[in-house]
Amino acid sequence: MSDLLDDPIPGQNTPEYTVSDISGEVKRTLEGTFGRIRVRGEVGRVFKARSGHLYYDIKDDRNVLACTTWKGQISGLSVVPEEGLEVVVTGRLTAFGAQSKYNLNVDEVAVAGQGALMALLEKRKKQLEAEGLFAPERKKPLPYLPQIIGVVTSPSGAVIRDILHRLRDRFPRKVLIWPVAVQGANCAPEVTRAIEGFNNLTPGGALPRPDLIIVARGGGSIEDLWGFNEESVARATAASEIPLISAVGHETDTTLIDYVSDRRAPTPTAAAELAVPVRMELLAWTNEQGARLSRAATDAVQRRSQRLRDLSRALPRPDTLLESPRQRLDQISERLPNALIRGVQNRRVKLLDSAARLRPSTLRSFVETRRDRWRNLSSRLSLRPIQRELETRRDTLNRLSDRLNAAQSTRLDRLRQQMEATDRLRETLSYKATLGRGYAVVRADGEVITTKAQAAGHTALEIEFADGRLQTGTQGKASTKKPKQAPPDQGSLF
Repeated sequence: MSDLLDDPIPGQNTPEYTVSDISGEVKRTLEGTFGRIRVRGEVGRVFKARSGHLYYDIKDDRNVLACTTWKGQISGLSVVPEEGLEVVVTGRLTAFGAQSKYNLNVDEVAVAGQGALMALLEKRKKQLEAEGLFAPERKKPLPYLPQIIGVVTSPSGAVIRDILHRLRDRFPRKVLIWPVAVQGANCAPEVTRAIEGFNNLTPGGALPRPDLIIVARGGGSIEDLWGFNEESVARATAASEIPLISAVGHETDTTLIDYVSDRRAPTPTAAAELAVPVRMELLAWTNEQGARLSRAATDAVQRRSQRLRDLSRALPRPDTLLESPRQRLDQISERLPNALIRGVQNRRVKLLDSAARLRPSTLRSFVETRRDRWRNLSSRLSLRPIQRELETRRDTLNRLSDRLNAAQSTRLDRLRQQMEATDRLRETLSYKATLGRGYAVVRADGEVITTKAQAAGHTALEIEFADGRLQTGTQGKASTKKPKQAPPDQGSLF
């Protein structure tokens, strides 16, 4: 029975595979058969994961191919896939066994034909225009004579040489060059970083901030100039606080940066001409304006001089102006003596009339009235408030005198105590206290002797003890000198 079970069932001797074996075999078959391929189609759904990977579909009218571009591959794409864009993608076909799906790992994207590029360009142009990035009112005026010019271009091309040569011919200025790639996948991010970098410089710093930016490139096909059609470049140009001139391509080439920039130049050389004026023309214009100003000032002075001369001829002579006043002065001087005499006579008559009306009784009544008024005023004037004020001031003065005497006594006591303490300190530090402990001071000829050799050289010595001085000499005589008596106590001033 067991032998029958172990025998293989007819028709069922096909080898068994695990799911992983099948998935691995399918993956190896796809990768080995197709390898690196190019696929053309329209971009469908586009999704960028939080991890940074990009997932999108390439489709035609019947089928859809899932595509994946890893995070590290996105920076190498010359064109980022957008929905509705017809592209040619290049990559390796592989399978994802966890979901039984196959997809294309894309590392290169190119737009399928110039028509698709123009359609994408037109789409971006309408989007940016709807946001107001092309509005004329947001464009900044160019500085008339910039001190520093920042140039964003390739350092090895003929463009930078043309710009520098043109600036040197017209008006030499300091130029800062920010080297960038002007085509390819690195063009757009490098140009964006250059514009933002110039704006982030500190004015007046070690590397000064430019007053004007020129973004320049030579001519080329639409694919070569596509980096200047990227949205990041257009937005960086619109956000620039520094005025910007775009000089990308030849006169017939147009990119998005031309619409967003503050000024478009047909060529890089024309950009240098827009950036600075011609120095010689400016000097000539300045000289011409100076000459015009001098001529205008001279003409104005001459016209005013002629006008002054014309007015002076219309004025009368000084003698004519003084004739009438001189005649009036003569007439008044002749009338003045008679007028003075009449005036004195009229005043004498008025004085006599007033004296006639003045009587003694009237004077006496006037004096009595004034005397009564003064008596009333003197009776109303009392000395009591003045006496109270004097008493108050006397009390205040007495209090201040008592306080001053007390303060003076306190101060004198303090000074007396300080003097006594100082005297005690002096007695303590004096050498006389040392004499009281058994020491003596030896002198000779008024000088203190401190060594035996000094004493041997003298015949007479004077020894001072605590109670007096002793004289010694060669005759063996000694005299005792009584200490001087202290002067009588005369009291203290303090």
